[in-house]
Amino acid sequence: MTKISKISYFLVSIIFFIAFDIYFSNIMMNCVETMPTNPVFDLIFIQNTGAAFSILENSKIFLISFSALAILTMIVYLIKHIQKASTFAIFWTSLLIAGVFCNMYERIAYGYVRDFFKLNFIDFPVFNISDIFINISVVAIVIIIITNEINNRRTNRWK
Repeated sequence: MTKISKISYFLVSIIFFIAFDIYFSNIMMNCVETMPTNPVFDLIFIQNTGAAFSILENSKIFLISFSALAILTMIVYLIKHIQKASTFAIFWTSLLIAGVFCNMYERIAYGYVRDFFKLNFIDFPVFNISDIFINISVVAIVIIIITNEINNRRTNRWK
């Protein structure tokens, strides 16, 4: 892929994931009252004024600032290194940025993050679609980094 096509893919992916998250979060919020309970998960509404596991509760300005800085840093870094980035890495970075952006958007728009998925089979904090995006993408990016490091060490060992 060319540099322009990678940047286009990156931006379109971010926009798609943001639209997906906002759209389905709104649908989930509309279903909170009508969703029947089941053994796997419930839809409930929690106003989370903190970050993961409610840490930094009521630190709205700090969390918004930190999110904006993280998004800007990821965008600048990826665009600067776009030539070396795989489509796979671009995809997961886009998902991560969208998740952080949507949580930031909710903090700005509502003053809190709307959490609504409650797992019934384990004791785990209530979470939302953005949290899923963030966690899955971080795991994928860590796997990409570890895999690249292993491949680089193998390549350099034979030189």
